[in-house]
Amino acid sequence: MKALSKVSQFVIALAASIFFSQAALAGTPQTRADGVTVIHLDEYNGYFAAEETIAGLKAGEYEFVITNKANKLVGFQIQDLETRKTLDKFPLEPGETKISRVTITTNGVRYRCPINPTPWYEIDGIN
Repeated sequence: MKALSKVSQFVIALAASIFFSQAALAGTPQTRADGVTVIHLDEYNGYFAAEETIAGLKAGEYEFVITNKANKLVGFQIQDLETRKTLDKFPLEPGETKISRVTITTNGVRYRCPINPTPWYEIDGIN
């Protein structure tokens, strides 16, 4: 029983270190001279992965650079979190990259793939 307990502790510690090391790899979104902040999203089969952290965003102009890394047609839809107004929506072919330029307000935003259904990714707490 003690060996199982030590193995369990090791597995938990390993999982935590992997999780936190991946979180540490996320970059800070860069704001260009024109005031637009750029966030890169890779879309896979059923989920998005962000290259930059999306916590602590400020209201303003953003470009979401979406790359289809699924081997099929996918899409991108971004909405105002409070009003549910669609700010942008488009399909992406396999390997294709498109840019969505949107204004994010203090309402926040949410995004998903409407073709290859993914859960909504909600970004709230926008200052």
